[in-house]
Amino acid sequence: MTVTIGIQLSPQYGDLKKMRDRWIAAEEMGAEVLWVSDHFRAQVVVEDNFESASHTKIDPSAKIFESTMVQAAMAATTKRARIGCMVQANSYRNPNLMADIARTIDHICGGRYILGLGSGYLKQDYDEYGYEYGTTASRLHDLARDLPIIKARLKKLNPPPLGPMPIMIASMGDKIGLRIVAEHADMWQIYGPIEKMAQKIDVLKKHCADIGRDPDDIEFVTFYAPKMLPDTDLDKYVAMGIRQITAIAFGPDWDLGELRELIAWKKSVPTSS
Repeated sequence: MTVTIGIQLSPQYGDLKKMRDRWIAAEEMGAEVLWVSDHFRAQVVVEDNFESASHTKIDPSAKIFESTMVQAAMAATTKRARIGCMVQANSYRNPNLMADIARTIDHICGGRYILGLGSGYLKQDYDEYGYEYGTTASRLHDLARDLPIIKARLKKLNPPPLGPMPIMIASMGDKIGLRIVAEHADMWQIYGPIEKMAQKIDVLKKHCADIGRDPDDIEFVTFYAPKMLPDTDLDKYVAMGIRQITAIAFGPDWDLGELRELIAWKKSVPTSS
């Protein structure tokens, strides 16, 4: 199985010029996908545990940039890597506008864009910009409602996207979220301890069976986060069906060390090439 190596550079805690230098360096090193994140307040990791709902806190004084504009800048200054956001909160942008933004970035990068979407979760973002927070279920239902609107708008736009523009969905809720993934996702962001990911993959496969879809048609994407997870055995990830592994880099320096580890690992594993 071929594994793709990516890196998420969060557009916070630093200057855009430094971040640009880092994403250009990451592409030159061999990163195949460049991701950003989508928040209005900077987040600080305060616990080394993805399982905790409080593993981040908000720093209202920190520098932060808007994600769609950063993706456009990435698209204009790179040549090979795919570009996307892991992931844009569906609540923050009208679905027709989101489709138009995605199509435009896809043209800027020559067809390399990935449209990453999730239901949103960070209440401080909603409060800061005046969006209705609702509930976890209501935001998921909104995502399910808006995905067909986005797909329909992409077909109407003139000109249409240049590339295939896969849709990546980040959701892990057993009843609603993974059903949405089964119905709409070309790619799926999954994260957490290996045991939890294995359980979520089983649930997704059941949803795919219910609607008659082959789960192998969905590219599983996860983070490489050795500082946050007790077991980041990359060979185990591959055995689970993970096809993209993504390093995480935070400002102000956006250290590429974990990306180097992933690239070295991929070169050393015959089955991943």
